[in-house]
Amino acid sequence: MPHTISQKIIARAAGEASVSVGQIVTCKVDLAMMHDSGGPRRVESKLKELGVGIWDPSKVVLVADHYTPAVDADSAGILSLTRKFATLHKIHNFYDGEGICHVILPERGHMKPGLFAVGGDSHSPSGGAYGAFMVGMGATEMAGVLATGEIWVRVPATIRVEWNGALSRGVVAKDILLKLCATLGMNNDYKVIEYAGSTVAAMWMNERLTLSNMAAELGAKTGIIAPDATTAADLKAKGVQLEPWRAALCSDDDALYEAVHQFDTAALVPHVAAPHSPANSHPVTDTEARHIDQAYLGACTGAKENDLRMAAEVLKGRKVAKGTRLFIAPASTQTTAKLAADGTLAVLLEAGAQMMPTGCGACAGYGAGLLADGEVSIASTARNFKGRMGSSKAEVYLGSPYTVAASAVKGHIADPREFLL
Repeated sequence: MPHTISQKIIARAAGEASVSVGQIVTCKVDLAMMHDSGGPRRVESKLKELGVGIWDPSKVVLVADHYTPAVDADSAGILSLTRKFATLHKIHNFYDGEGICHVILPERGHMKPGLFAVGGDSHSPSGGAYGAFMVGMGATEMAGVLATGEIWVRVPATIRVEWNGALSRGVVAKDILLKLCATLGMNNDYKVIEYAGSTVAAMWMNERLTLSNMAAELGAKTGIIAPDATTAADLKAKGVQLEPWRAALCSDDDALYEAVHQFDTAALVPHVAAPHSPANSHPVTDTEARHIDQAYLGACTGAKENDLRMAAEVLKGRKVAKGTRLFIAPASTQTTAKLAADGTLAVLLEAGAQMMPTGCGACAGYGAGLLADGEVSIASTARNFKGRMGSSKAEVYLGSPYTVAASAVKGHIADPREFLL
């Protein structure tokens, strides 16, 4: 029978020749990712209660990214517990303050097509950019995975989303996702979003990461993109060689989808999501030019290498508006090093941006950069729920790195295209 790429990965992990939508199977886990916020401090007691250790430490990746660097005694305690857990269980793939987990996984060569992977964070679908089936889960489920190396799954239906055509100047993957949140809504419960089309095929891997990551904002189980030559080249540069079956993974031509949506990329313009939901998205030209107290370039969807280069295109030779502050928090230490070496960081700092530590930071409401009552912000993050970035009386708009940078220069929500002529 014809299969989607997700069905093929699930069938392999379950040891089945084929699986059908709605079928419940038990899958062997190829990779499990945890971070300091939802990881050791949540699962350690459960493992002790069960009297077991980790089934295979070589298949576990642990990242300290939420509470690092510690800003108070509680944060320091959580990080200390995380480090001790890594040592106790001999988790060699432990990254302490080196970047956000969803960026670290591909950056350090842990992702590849065909993996059945789980993550202790709702944005774990990021792994789908590499043709992996990766889902987020809570601490109880993660404890079960750590103890057994297995998890049951109900085979989800797939929604295929095709974007065809060339992206206009100043329009990027973030705009695609904001448009999708407004169009498809955020209630695509227990569905896979499979991204395809000529637009996706032409994207860099970091842009594909944004697409897969924000399948979570669509309410989906995960997002996925079939691997291609771009995927293989990216992995080869990281020393990862693909077996032929991984490189050839794709959905069958006659695979059955719950729905297929087609979009004309040429018609897309920069989008902005108004408070307090990514689904409140509209073209920037239809968005009120509100004064911005804070612009934030951070998070796994908005502070990768290419994201900060986008912002630098807008900020080069310009200054952040008086009365507006611009914070940048690179998504990894490798990102920081690369952008320092090529002069991108200098452009951002000369424009008036303030550098923050690598990590989840203000995106998840941790550490510095939080908002006060009544403040208005625009961010390159994935979510703008009430209270997520500080006060519940603050308002957060979402935009691409281009749009965030343009708004920082103008001091109000602005269309980035006027800076990219």
